[in-house]
Amino acid sequence: MRLFLASYRFGEFADRLAGLVGTPGRVAVIPNACDAWPRMWSSAVTSDVVPLRQHGYSPEVLDLREYVGEPERLERDLREFPMVWVRGGNTFVLRAQFARSGADSVLARLVREDALVYAGYSAGACLLGPDLHGLETMDDPAEVLPATGVEPRWDGLGLVDRHLVVHLDSPTDPDGESAAMLARYVADGTPHWALTDRDVVLVDGDRTEVLRA
Repeated sequence: MRLFLASYRFGEFADRLAGLVGTPGRVAVIPNACDAWPRMWSSAVTSDVVPLRQHGYSPEVLDLREYVGEPERLERDLREFPMVWVRGGNTFVLRAQFARSGADSVLARLVREDALVYAGYSAGACLLGPDLHGLETMDDPAEVLPATGVEPRWDGLGLVDRHLVVHLDSPTDPDGESAAMLARYVADGTPHWALTDRDVVLVDGDRTEVLRA
């Protein structure tokens, strides 16, 4: 299992992602955390595609809305990529789209097979924890139903055994919502990783590292 989980894009460790992947190649970019914000969707995609290209990758958008009810086709297509890149946005919306397309089971299986690298930041990283409780501090579950037609889910993919707190001390969180989320986890004794936008959690087989800049 190879995971690159960041608070914001590459953090300060683009080189460590390259080390997981090997030679940069095709990347499936999954932007569905932004599905509740249609006016921003295209620009959000561009904002990820450009830096991926600058780092030598060949990004291709894979929209999970095109795979609803077709997990077999999704798996066939994903197996063509050595890496997926799952961007930030609303974690609850992303979770719903993973469920509708079958990406929750398909990607979990491919990751456990080590068939590809999973790189995700913000919502794309938080999704992999045990559950989504606490994330309502930062993301609005009420956006799920209008954007996806289904009710929000609170289970994560469970590929890591801790919650992620992202955007600590970051201009991307001007209201300090991540600090409030961190305080809740600390008070509850919830296992977690707390990340600034420079930090990354890297999983390579049995080894897990928290990379801090």
